[in-house]
Amino acid sequence: MQKIFFVLLLICLSINSYSQSAEDSVKKVINKMFKAMKNSDGKMLQDCFGDSAMLQTVVITTEGKVVVRNQDVKSFVNQVASLEDGAADERIQFDGIKIDQELAMAWTPYRFYYKKNFIHCGINSFQLVRINGNWKIQYIIDTRRKDNCK
Repeated sequence: MQKIFFVLLLICLSINSYSQSAEDSVKKVINKMFKAMKNSDGKMLQDCFGDSAMLQTVVITTEGKVVVRNQDVKSFVNQVASLEDGAADERIQFDGIKIDQELAMAWTPYRFYYKKNFIHCGINSFQLVRINGNWKIQYIIDTRRKDNCK
């Protein structure tokens, strides 16, 4: 009976360890993206994304209409790479990560600063895919607002 308990304990610890390291690896690529943004490092930033990645932003117009804006990854990378080092500083918190095999989702509230000035806050929703053992960002959709920031 003790042997069965010990084996079950080892299995549970192994599963927990795998889950934790998988979450850490998801966080690692997301944090790498924001480090690349802050350092204006286009090469590092591009490396975070999958080949067919998409970027979208949900905005509310001055008329109150909800609009989804698209930005292709290449133009985003070029825009960030053209900034001064340290100009773009997006500060996030991880508020949930879910993983199923090669698919992961992360929810990250954020505050964005440009040249140390607060610009907006919101939520990033990331979809990631593990390709050849490495997590790549496949999709980001975010919200942006200037008020009700926590």
